[in-house]
Amino acid sequence: MTEAIIYAYAVARDADGSLEETLAGLPGVADAPVHLVRAGQGDDVVIAVSPVPERDFQEAALRAHLEDLDWLESVARAHHRVIEALAVRTTVLPLRLATVYLDDERVRLMLSARHEAFDRRLTDLAAQVEWGVKIYAEAAEATENPAAGPTDTGLSPGRAYLSRRRAQRHARDDAYRNAERAAERVEAAARALAVDRVQHRPQQGELARRPGENVVNDAYLVPLHHAEGFRADVMRAAEGLPGVRVEVTGPWAPYSFATPAEAEPLKRAAP
Repeated sequence: MTEAIIYAYAVARDADGSLEETLAGLPGVADAPVHLVRAGQGDDVVIAVSPVPERDFQEAALRAHLEDLDWLESVARAHHRVIEALAVRTTVLPLRLATVYLDDERVRLMLSARHEAFDRRLTDLAAQVEWGVKIYAEAAEATENPAAGPTDTGLSPGRAYLSRRRAQRHARDDAYRNAERAAERVEAAARALAVDRVQHRPQQGELARRPGENVVNDAYLVPLHHAEGFRADVMRAAEGLPGVRVEVTGPWAPYSFATPAEAEPLKRAAP
C-alpha cells in the first residue's frame, strides 16, 4: 500500500459552509479528492488539501521531479484547478506549489498557529484579483542570419555583412528603448487602478516560450471593479512602439500577494 501525505493548495474563507460542495468531485494532484481542514468546528478559515503519494513528494524525489517539466506541468495544472474553483466562490490565498504536510493534523496545527495572519490577509484581499503583465522586446531583424548573402546592392560581401550587423544592432537598441517606454506607460496606468505590485524575474530558458525577450514580468493586485479597465489601459501601453509586445494574463487568484512567510510547512518531526 502506498503511503500518503497531505498536499495543501490554498487557504480560503468558507463563510457560508458551501466550499465542500464546490470541491466535490474535483480531482486534485494525482487525481485525489480534495477536502477541507479547519482549525475548529464552525471556523470559516479553511485549507484545501488532498492526499498524495509520499514517494513523489519526499525531498529527494521532489527535487528530481522539479526537473521533469511534464510532471511539473501536471502538478501545476491540478494545483491551479483547485485554486480557481475556490476563487470563483470566495477569497483565496494560494499556497506555494508542492506544499506538503505529514497529515491533516499537521495542517490543522499550522492553521491554528497562523489563523490570525491568514484571517487578516483574506480580509485584505477580498474582491481583488491579480493581473500578470509581461513586456517583450522583439527586434525582428536581429533574428536574421548576418552571414547570409548580401542584400545591399553595390556593396561588397564584407561591407554588406557589416551593414546588416549595424542595422540589427540599431533595431535591437530601438526595441529595448521602446520596451522601456512601454514599461513607463504600464506603471502610469497601474498607479491609477492597482493597489500593489510584485516584480518577478523576467522569464528565460524553458520558461520563455514566447517570441522576443521578456524584459518585464510583473504582477498587479487590482480591485475587482477595476479589473477590465486595468487590462484595457495596460494593453494600450505598446501602441505606436515598434518592436514591443505587451502580454496581459488573468484575472487570477492573488498568487503573488497571498502567501505570508508564516505559511511555510512545519518541519518534519524528528523520530
